[in-house]
Amino acid sequence: MRVVIAEDEALIRVDLQEMLEEDGHEVVGAARDGVEAVELVRETRPDVVFLDIRMPRMDGIEAADIITGERLAPVVMITAFAESEQVEQACRAGAMGYVTKPFTRNDVVPAMHVAVSRHTEAEALAKEVADLNERLETRTILDRAKGALMARGLTEPEAFRRIQKTAMDKRLSLRAVAEAILLAEEVDG
Repeated sequence: MRVVIAEDEALIRVDLQEMLEEDGHEVVGAARDGVEAVELVRETRPDVVFLDIRMPRMDGIEAADIITGERLAPVVMITAFAESEQVEQACRAGAMGYVTKPFTRNDVVPAMHVAVSRHTEAEALAKEVADLNERLETRTILDRAKGALMARGLTEPEAFRRIQKTAMDKRLSLRAVAEAILLAEEVDG
Protein backbone atom coordinates (compact mmCIF):
# COMPACT_ATOMS: atom_id res chain seq x y z
CA MET A 1 0.00 0.00 0.00
CA ARG A 2 1.00 3.61 -0.54
CA VAL A 3 1.25 5.41 2.80
CA VAL A 4 1.64 8.96 4.14
CA ILE A 5 2.94 9.40 7.69
CA ALA A 6 2.45 12.56 9.74
CA GLU A 7 4.39 12.58 13.00
CA ASP A 8 6.27 15.50 14.56
CA GLU A 9 8.80 13.24 16.31
CA ALA A 10 11.42 12.26 13.72
CA LEU A 11 12.45 9.03 15.46
CA ILE A 12 8.87 7.72 15.58
CA ARG A 13 8.28 8.82 11.99
CA VAL A 14 11.38 6.92 10.80
CA ASP A 15 10.51 3.82 12.89
CA LEU A 16 7.01 3.71 11.46
CA GLN A 17 8.33 4.16 7.93
CA GLU A 18 10.81 1.30 8.40
CA MET A 19 8.10 -0.99 9.80
CA LEU A 20 5.83 -0.31 6.87
CA GLU A 21 8.57 -0.65 4.24
CA GLU A 22 9.78 -3.92 5.80
CA ASP A 23 6.22 -5.18 5.38
CA GLY A 24 6.32 -4.27 1.67
CA HIS A 25 4.47 -0.95 1.73
CA GLU A 26 5.62 2.26 0.07
CA VAL A 27 5.81 5.44 2.15
CA VAL A 28 5.05 8.15 -0.42
CA GLY A 29 5.39 11.04 2.01
CA ALA A 30 6.25 12.01 5.56
CA ALA A 31 5.08 15.18 7.27
CA ARG A 32 5.95 16.93 10.53
CA ASP A 33 2.54 18.53 11.07
CA GLY A 34 -1.07 18.39 9.99
CA VAL A 35 -0.79 21.13 7.37
CA GLU A 36 2.00 19.27 5.58
CA ALA A 37 0.04 16.03 5.92
CA VAL A 38 -3.08 17.40 4.24
CA GLU A 39 -0.99 18.84 1.39
CA LEU A 40 0.88 15.55 0.94
CA VAL A 41 -2.31 13.52 0.92
CA ARG A 42 -3.86 15.81 -1.68
CA GLU A 43 -0.74 15.51 -3.85
CA THR A 44 0.01 11.80 -3.51
CA ARG A 45 -3.45 10.23 -2.98
CA PRO A 46 -2.15 7.42 -0.72
CA ASP A 47 -4.02 4.26 0.20
CA VAL A 48 -3.80 5.10 3.92
CA VAL A 49 -2.59 7.91 6.19
CA PHE A 50 -1.07 7.67 9.67
CA LEU A 51 -1.59 10.84 11.73
CA ASP A 52 -0.22 11.67 15.14
CA ILE A 53 -2.86 13.43 17.20
CA ARG A 54 -0.61 16.06 18.75
CA MET A 55 1.34 17.99 16.11
CA PRO A 56 2.24 21.65 15.58
CA ARG A 57 0.34 24.05 13.27
CA MET A 58 -2.57 21.63 12.80
CA ASP A 59 -3.22 18.62 14.98
CA GLY A 60 -4.06 15.17 13.67
CA ILE A 61 -7.75 15.46 14.51
CA GLU A 62 -8.14 18.57 12.33
CA ALA A 63 -6.08 16.99 9.55
CA ALA A 64 -8.15 13.79 9.75
CA ASP A 65 -11.34 15.83 9.54
CA ILE A 66 -10.12 17.48 6.31
CA ILE A 67 -8.74 14.28 4.77
CA THR A 68 -11.85 12.24 5.50
CA GLY A 69 -14.16 15.14 4.66
CA GLU A 70 -12.60 15.34 1.21
CA ARG A 71 -12.68 11.53 1.00
CA LEU A 72 -8.97 11.41 0.16
CA ALA A 73 -7.84 8.34 2.13
CA PRO A 74 -8.53 6.28 5.24
CA VAL A 75 -6.86 7.57 8.40
CA VAL A 76 -5.19 5.71 11.26
CA MET A 77 -4.50 7.86 14.32
CA ILE A 78 -1.30 7.32 16.30
CA THR A 79 -0.84 8.73 19.76
CA ALA A 80 0.78 8.21 23.13
CA PHE A 81 -2.57 8.81 24.78
CA ALA A 82 -5.60 6.52 24.79
CA GLU A 83 -7.93 8.95 26.54
CA SER A 84 -11.55 8.25 25.66
CA GLU A 85 -12.16 11.89 24.68
CA GLN A 86 -9.37 11.74 22.08
CA VAL A 87 -10.64 8.43 20.75
CA GLU A 88 -14.13 9.94 20.37
CA GLN A 89 -12.70 13.02 18.62
CA ALA A 90 -10.74 10.79 16.26
CA CYS A 91 -13.89 8.81 15.45
CA ARG A 92 -15.89 11.99 14.81
CA ALA A 93 -13.09 13.17 12.49
CA GLY A 94 -13.50 9.97 10.48
CA ALA A 95 -10.48 7.97 11.66
CA MET A 96 -10.79 4.32 10.72
CA GLY A 97 -8.09 3.07 13.10
CA TYR A 98 -6.24 4.01 16.28
CA VAL A 99 -2.79 2.87 17.47
CA THR A 100 -1.11 3.86 20.74
CA LYS A 101 2.62 4.43 21.23
CA PRO A 102 4.83 2.59 21.72
CA PHE A 103 3.64 0.37 18.89
CA THR A 104 5.01 -2.60 17.02
CA ARG A 105 4.60 -3.85 13.49
CA ASN A 106 1.96 -6.22 14.89
CA ASP A 107 -0.06 -3.18 16.02
CA VAL A 108 0.43 -1.01 12.95
CA VAL A 109 -0.11 -3.38 10.03
CA PRO A 110 -3.46 -4.86 11.18
CA ALA A 111 -4.76 -1.38 12.08
CA MET A 112 -3.81 -0.21 8.59
CA HIS A 113 -5.56 -3.12 6.88
CA VAL A 114 -8.70 -2.70 8.99
CA ALA A 115 -8.79 1.04 8.22
CA VAL A 116 -8.46 0.45 4.49
CA SER A 117 -11.13 -2.25 4.57
CA ARG A 118 -13.55 -0.08 6.57
CA HIS A 119 -12.87 2.86 4.24
CA THR A 120 -13.58 0.72 1.17
CA GLU A 121 -16.86 -0.44 2.70
CA ALA A 122 -17.83 3.13 3.62
CA GLU A 123 -17.06 4.34 0.09
CA ALA A 124 -19.15 1.55 -1.44
CA LEU A 125 -22.01 2.37 0.90
CA ALA A 126 -21.77 6.10 0.07
CA LYS A 127 -21.85 5.26 -3.64
CA GLU A 128 -24.89 3.04 -3.13
CA VAL A 129 -26.68 5.78 -1.18
CA ALA A 130 -25.89 8.32 -3.91
CA ASP A 131 -27.20 5.91 -6.54
CA LEU A 132 -30.40 5.30 -4.58
CA ASN A 133 -30.90 9.05 -4.12
CA GLU A 134 -30.42 9.58 -7.85
CA ARG A 135 -32.95 6.86 -8.64
CA LEU A 136 -35.44 8.31 -6.17
CA GLU A 137 -35.06 11.80 -7.68
CA THR A 138 -35.53 10.36 -11.16
CA ARG A 139 -38.62 8.46 -10.04
CA THR A 140 -40.08 11.61 -8.45
CA ILE A 141 -39.48 13.68 -11.60
CA LEU A 142 -40.92 10.93 -13.78
CA ASP A 143 -44.05 10.71 -11.59
CA ARG A 144 -44.51 14.49 -11.74
CA ALA A 145 -44.18 14.44 -15.55
CA LYS A 146 -46.71 11.61 -15.81
CA GLY A 147 -49.02 13.67 -13.61
CA ALA A 148 -48.64 16.65 -15.95
CA LEU A 149 -49.53 14.49 -18.95
CA MET A 150 -52.44 12.90 -17.08
CA ALA A 151 -53.77 16.41 -16.42
CA ARG A 152 -54.01 16.71 -20.21
CA GLY A 153 -56.28 13.65 -20.38
CA LEU A 154 -53.87 10.72 -20.72
CA THR A 155 -54.06 7.66 -18.51
CA GLU A 156 -51.01 6.78 -16.42
CA PRO A 157 -49.88 3.96 -18.77
CA GLU A 158 -50.37 6.27 -21.79
CA ALA A 159 -48.38 9.04 -20.10
CA PHE A 160 -45.55 6.64 -19.30
CA ARG A 161 -45.54 5.20 -22.83
CA ARG A 162 -45.38 8.71 -24.29
CA ILE A 163 -42.38 9.58 -22.10
CA GLN A 164 -40.76 6.24 -22.93
CA LYS A 165 -41.33 6.61 -26.70
CA THR A 166 -40.01 10.17 -26.71
CA ALA A 167 -36.93 9.05 -24.82
CA MET A 168 -36.27 6.26 -27.34
CA ASP A 169 -36.99 8.43 -30.39
CA LYS A 170 -34.74 11.27 -29.19
CA ARG A 171 -32.18 8.99 -27.54
CA LEU A 172 -32.59 10.67 -24.19
CA SER A 173 -33.00 9.33 -20.70
CA LEU A 174 -36.47 9.06 -19.19
CA ARG A 175 -35.39 11.68 -16.67
CA ALA A 176 -34.33 14.14 -19.39
CA VAL A 177 -37.70 13.78 -21.15
CA ALA A 178 -39.59 14.11 -17.86
CA GLU A 179 -37.61 17.25 -16.98
CA ALA A 180 -38.41 18.72 -20.43
CA ILE A 181 -42.12 18.01 -19.88
CA LEU A 182 -42.03 19.72 -16.48
CA LEU A 183 -40.14 22.68 -17.93
CA ALA A 184 -42.74 23.01 -20.69
CA GLU A 185 -45.46 22.92 -18.02
CA GLU A 186 -43.77 25.80 -16.17
CA VAL A 187 -43.55 27.83 -19.39
CA ASP A 188 -47.16 27.08 -20.37
CA GLY A 189 -48.47 27.40 -16.82
